[in-house]
Amino acid sequence: MTPTIKTGDARQGSLARLSSRLGRPGVAAALVVALSLSATVARASDPLPSWNDTPSKKAIVAFVEKITRQGSGEFVPVPERIAVFDNDGTLWAEQPLYVQAFFLFDRIKALAPLNPGWKAREPFASVLGGDLKAALACGERKLMEAVMATHTGMTSQEFEKTVGAWIAGARHQKTRRLFTEMVYQPMIELLAYLRANGFKTFIVTGGGGEFVRPWAERVYGIPPEQVIGSTVKTKFVVRDGAPLLVRLPEMDFVDDKAGKPVGIQQHIGRRPIAAFGNSDGDHQMLQYTAAGGGARLCLLVHHDDGAREWAYDRHSHVGTLDKAWDEAMAKGWTVVSMKNDWNKVFPFDRK
Repeated sequence: MTPTIKTGDARQGSLARLSSRLGRPGVAAALVVALSLSATVARASDPLPSWNDTPSKKAIVAFVEKITRQGSGEFVPVPERIAVFDNDGTLWAEQPLYVQAFFLFDRIKALAPLNPGWKAREPFASVLGGDLKAALACGERKLMEAVMATHTGMTSQEFEKTVGAWIAGARHQKTRRLFTEMVYQPMIELLAYLRANGFKTFIVTGGGGEFVRPWAERVYGIPPEQVIGSTVKTKFVVRDGAPLLVRLPEMDFVDDKAGKPVGIQQHIGRRPIAAFGNSDGDHQMLQYTAAGGGARLCLLVHHDDGAREWAYDRHSHVGTLDKAWDEAMAKGWTVVSMKNDWNKVFPFDRK
């Protein structure tokens, strides 16, 4: 007697009937199991499971398949497979403020006992008084003075340890999750997918490069030498016979907007074939990438999911997406809708 197969899959029913006609009762069950295992393997082999099956995902996969196909006219040798990623708003959350801003505020509080004059000086006074809005209203010049006062005057090694200790316990105000948990699961998968296909992945951030390097490899799988960011001037000194690098209170390079292509050229020496951003701060990096020959992938993450994350673009005080959005629409760059293209935003989300 042929076993009954309780399933709505027409193919499985057909297999059962075929098995019965062939007079081999065990074949149907075996084929059904094989079919089920095949479907499970297919799901497990999806390198981008947190991406819905939308045009954005298809564009990414089509690009990777095209440039990795030996013998195709658009094949790209492995050494030329360079992909660059903005960090804030592209790989992890940037609302309500950049993560490094919270690091700055905590450094002000930690160093305040050694600097009593800060109580009467902005933006230190506002930070110490708990009025972060007033501190931000002090303007870019004042905030940069605070950065120089709290991020310099120490060795690079000391700064690395300070950042590492802070990021290990610092939590987001709204979610109470560690900042390093506020990364985008679909982008983590994308990084891994590209690396599995011979890409070298770089972070190109407007934030401090030495702020990102202590934890980027653990969180993103991107080693320190593949992090490009804004830098302060650094001086080589010898103290008590020990050679050291000391961070000076003066900006050396701002890796934002038009600075990003410059930083890419200075540190990588190759034009990327893929670039990923989310704001006007990444506009020139995407333009530079798109201007190269052959296949190119330029992608913007659009924050349009106010339920699972935040919804913002043209008029945001953080991560403004305006001119880059217009060019993406005009030139056919891939624009990812967090709401529609991702079935999961953060690693801790449920699908």
